Amino acid sequence: MSNRQRYGERKTAPRRSVLQTVGSALALGVGSVGTVTARGKNKSRTPAADGTRGFPPNGLTQWGPSRTVGNGNVRVFTVETPSGQLKHHGIYIERAALDGLPSPDALQTDAKYDDPYGDHGEGTEIHGRYSQQFFIPLPESDSSPFTFISLNWNPNGHPIDGVWTVPHFDIHFHMTPSTVVEEIDGPRAPEYEFPDRYRPEGYIRSPNVDERVITYMGEHLADSTAPELEAGQSEFANTLIWGVYDPTDSGVAELTFVEPMVTLDYLRNVTGVDSRDISQPAAYRRNGHYPTEYTVRDVPAGDGIAVTIDSFEYVDGDHE
Repeated sequence: MSNRQRYGERKTAPRRSVLQTVGSALALGVGSVGTVTARGKNKSRTPAADGTRGFPPNGLTQWGPSRTVGNGNVRVFTVETPSGQLKHHGIYIERAALDGLPSPDALQTDAKYDDPYGDHGEGTEIHGRYSQQFFIPLPESDSSPFTFISLNWNPNGHPIDGVWTVPHFDIHFHMTPSTVVEEIDGPRAPEYEFPDRYRPEGYIRSPNVDERVITYMGEHLADSTAPELEAGQSEFANTLIWGVYDPTDSGVAELTFVEPMVTLDYLRNVTGVDSRDISQPAAYRRNGHYPTEYTVRDVPAGDGIAVTIDSFEYVDGDHE
């Protein structure tokens, strides 16, 4: 990867068979296997009820860098109250960015897709298919463990076949420096243990210990009750996963990112406010403010969409 600026120092099948496929796909090194937090109630609201027209709010929003995606731009942001209370980390996606997106062939051959820290990101092969990957630093917040967003445009989706093999974006909110994440080397990552108390309720691990960790990301936990894995339920549109890694080589892993995963079709058609719960673990390893909801907001006044993690609650880590 060239000339990097370093940031972050601060269809349906029976449910059982599909869940078996989840384990197989994760074991084969499938990255970003996202699932909706099915137990989280969908809290859709109208724009007027949520103040969408004024989102992100003027005077409270710190904007980070902008990047070129498709025919438009994306930009990351942090929202805090005047007293320093963290409200949102997010990414604002212009609707123009949903058109003119690069194909897998372009990502593989076009020289401009050469740097995940650059304006056009990097075309890289992840989970067996070409993806456009960006590493974008978040504005700092004294109360937040989150450091940067890695955004992936997946033109052909990724396995599980017939579930997530549609064009979509993966939006990883990371709690570790990008300098650590960019060194994650898939199956060659160091071994670690992951205590059950850190695993969010209902989430499952890949049964293949040797191939759990995904390059440039980490381990992915899938929600065993995801609606798109249930026979007769709706198709994948907007889902969530939790990520795991051992960023300090301590031998004990922890939660290191949370990842909304949204399809291109969903983003093109979303209206109002779609807010969903984030499943929580029994404990976190480190002190911090952690999100309990994630939201996709249509922002008609700005002709865009905001994807955020929200409703932060402070938790004392167990420090083990």
